[in-house]
Amino acid sequence: MSDVHLEPVFSLPSGFTFGEVPSGTPVPGGAAVAPGPAPAPAPSLGPLTAFTGTFTGNGFNTIFRPDSGSPTVLPVPATDDNLLELNLTQETLSFSPALGSVPNRGEVQRDAFLNGVPYLQVIQDITDPSQPVGIHFEPGLWMCMPKTTDPNVPQRTVFRMASIPHGTTIEAQGTFSTISGPPVIGPRETTPFNIGSPPSKVPFPSQKASDKKTARIPQDLTSFIAAGTITQAMMDDPNTLLRNHIASQTITSTTVIQVATDAVAPLFGGGTDNIAFLLGDPASNNPNANAVKMDAVFWIETVEFSINVPIFTPGQPPLIISAQAGTAGRPVPQFLVNPPIPITAPRTIQVAATQIQYSQRVLLNFATLSWPHISVATLVPADPVPVPASAF
Repeated sequence: MSDVHLEPVFSLPSGFTFGEVPSGTPVPGGAAVAPGPAPAPAPSLGPLTAFTGTFTGNGFNTIFRPDSGSPTVLPVPATDDNLLELNLTQETLSFSPALGSVPNRGEVQRDAFLNGVPYLQVIQDITDPSQPVGIHFEPGLWMCMPKTTDPNVPQRTVFRMASIPHGTTIEAQGTFSTISGPPVIGPRETTPFNIGSPPSKVPFPSQKASDKKTARIPQDLTSFIAAGTITQAMMDDPNTLLRNHIASQTITSTTVIQVATDAVAPLFGGGTDNIAFLLGDPASNNPNANAVKMDAVFWIETVEFSINVPIFTPGQPPLIISAQAGTAGRPVPQFLVNPPIPITAPRTIQVAATQIQYSQRVLLNFATLSWPHISVATLVPADPVPVPASAF
């Protein structure tokens, strides 16, 4: 399988900058406009400062989907009207340069100036590494919103706007905070429930990893269980994969971003929009697959890694060295090493890099139930991270 490499996803035309349209006096004899006030510095990106360049990594996806008339042929036929699909994933998350100052005009309060980062997320199923299959493509924007007085939101917030080719767009808002050390990653529930009643769980045989004859792909998980790549613990709680990944890591700080399409007070607004096919016939109130809600947590972690630096003489080409790997198959960053001093004997040094983990849930409504669609991943920089001279 070849790696997916994405260039920055959006490039603004040369000379394009967001800003206020000049309001000065036209210059006599021409269409030019006298300059107005000097542009203000770009607003803060807040936690979105970490969203720079391209990140890659692996994850796990679980989704129940309707199975009425599905072309999926299972080795052992199953009769459920839904199918549980499990995906081991490879992901590329690419960020473009920040937009700069984006004015939002105010009527009740003064104008608010935002800043944000365009992104493109591409996910492949690699459950069978010899046959990677694209399963997700999402362009969007992460934006940082200053505090406002009308409505009264006394802190900076963030919001994410995204579109997916199935016919759904989202607007999710939320808050952020920074803590020392690693994150506390709670559980994610995967069992469907009656619409509007989360406590009313409706489990299905496909959620039992040991069942080899149920409506699920892959249907027989024996080899995955033996390899530890898909386990009952992951199926019960996909966040298990995230916790396992960081269990042996040294994380010095974590910025936590939480967004949802039904954001909590003092935020409001946002939501999801779906095309007619997903909503189904309004008269029957029986959607094909209505995405009614999305919520996600992103953990932006500063991780300390060890790298082994060989003998080096200043002036020779810089080295590219991978961090010491943890568990097999888990992504680790590479580092660009150019020591300012001679390295006369191999040595191990400590370096730091940004790591992004996330856990996302989409609720799909069909067949009288809400079906959790959970996606998790751990991502590291795709390009080598420069090691500062101070590391030596």
